[in-house]
Amino acid sequence: MRGLAILLALAAAAAAAPALAEPRRSAVEDCAACHGLDGIARDTEVPHLAGQNERYLFNQMMAFRTGKRVHKEMRYMARHMSVEEIAALAAYYAALPPR
Repeated sequence: MRGLAILLALAAAAAAAPALAEPRRSAVEDCAACHGLDGIARDTEVPHLAGQNERYLFNQMMAFRTGKRVHKEMRYMARHMSVEEIAALAAYYAALPPR
């Protein structure tokens, strides 16, 4: 009986937890212009995003945003996204299958 109560409590907590934010479709489309719809870039000069570590992707976007990492286009993109949106994009690309 106690096990059932714990199971029900865990299920209720999981149901009440906020869902991960989904990135805006337009943000994904903006990224896809260079990094590909599936997170696999077609240009050898552009890194693949699919399957990358989520924390790594987030940290790199924040580095572009602050200017710690220099890339004109990426700085522009990162500065026009909220921290929450950057986190959602990092989670989105990390969840895609790598090649």
